[in-house]
Amino acid sequence: MTKIEEKGQGTPAHKNHLGLTSIILIALGLGIICGVVFHYCIPQSGIRDDVFVNGIFYVIGQGFIRLMQMLVVPLVFCSIVCGAASIGDTKTLGSIGVKTLLFYLCTTAVAVSVALTIGNLINPGLGVDMSSILVSDTSSLDKAQSSNTSIADTLLAIIPKNPVQALANGDMLAVIFFALFVGIIISLMGRKVEMVHRFFEQFNDIMMKMTSIVMFAAPVGVFCLLARTFANVGFEAFLPMLKYMLGVLLALAVQCLVVYMLMLWLLARVNPITFLKKFFPVMAFAFSTATSNATIPLNMETLEKKMGVDRRISSFTIPLGATINMDGTSIMQGVAVVFTAQLFGVPMGPVEYATVIATATLASIGTAGVPSVGLITLSMVFNSVGLPLEGIALIMGIDRILDMTRTAVNITGDAVCTTVVAKQAGRVNLDVFNDPLAGKDMDVAALEQN
Repeated sequence: MTKIEEKGQGTPAHKNHLGLTSIILIALGLGIICGVVFHYCIPQSGIRDDVFVNGIFYVIGQGFIRLMQMLVVPLVFCSIVCGAASIGDTKTLGSIGVKTLLFYLCTTAVAVSVALTIGNLINPGLGVDMSSILVSDTSSLDKAQSSNTSIADTLLAIIPKNPVQALANGDMLAVIFFALFVGIIISLMGRKVEMVHRFFEQFNDIMMKMTSIVMFAAPVGVFCLLARTFANVGFEAFLPMLKYMLGVLLALAVQCLVVYMLMLWLLARVNPITFLKKFFPVMAFAFSTATSNATIPLNMETLEKKMGVDRRISSFTIPLGATINMDGTSIMQGVAVVFTAQLFGVPMGPVEYATVIATATLASIGTAGVPSVGLITLSMVFNSVGLPLEGIALIMGIDRILDMTRTAVNITGDAVCTTVVAKQAGRVNLDVFNDPLAGKDMDVAALEQN
């Protein structure tokens, strides 16, 4: 009894601690305020410009960006190898597994395309000259401006002539291709290469832990990056941030309420409105927790009891989707590409957009499991088309606000795919799906627990 009381007394105190998300948001606000004060209230001087703006703020901010760059290649490589190796489960599901994988890749490609289209319609990064803060590395700008690579050469470049060189140079499309190849071979060979499989899983755990540690430096990095940004360009940088948020939210709404619902209607021949009504509690749970992995049990139970989906299907497709199906993350990356390209005046053509779609689609396989890892792989997408990584400074703080909505879209895509695949395989009980009272005991149990 005493232990229970002590635990209960300690719980409220524990809840008072701020999480990393809250601290990053605070750092975001303080960085903006500090930058605006430096821009409008402190006259130009050696102390302001050399010591703070281009000294302390620049060094710490760029140091954080370099930490993110350090993680990209090993994190993505190991994550994709492990994700592809786990696809050995498709042997038991046959064509269902293949359909699931193709569905996830296609919806992600559609999500990036929607994001790029909406980004170009809204033009979130136009009207502000950000070139003044880009003094560290102009090689990426030069690369983008001088890029005349054909689509054929871009596709061929996906296959690395030297995988080690691709890893060393950070050629991410080639890295992803090689990682997928390695993962699939590990999956096919099974127990013969169990030690190699275990090595990649353990190294992947190391990289995930390293990512978590680096993210603890995010508040300081965000503060310095935004303080320097707003110290140079003033409050004019805030309007593009709001337009960026609008672009991401609009693209997420289109993907969730238009693309997914059309797929349910056309491919599964079920009522999308019924699906939304029954699945809304799962979306709300994902929104509140901002993690796809935490929704896996509730997602599968809802599909089985409220939608009539065979548990043998959802037990494969939902965990796999939580690993490789990141439509919401890909949407963020697509809008972020347009936002940053316009902000820094980097020209983007059909080849660059095709590269973004391919990179973001393949990168979605390696973006699950670690909070904020989408921002890590965003730097990979930026590198693939030569965008300056300074744009991530503005995106990072706002992205924390959008993360909950993005997670809700991610898990909805998993459920839509599961429903479509199960329906086409004859594994959906339509009587349960159309019954408005089906699964009500789940809601009652949840209320009783609360």
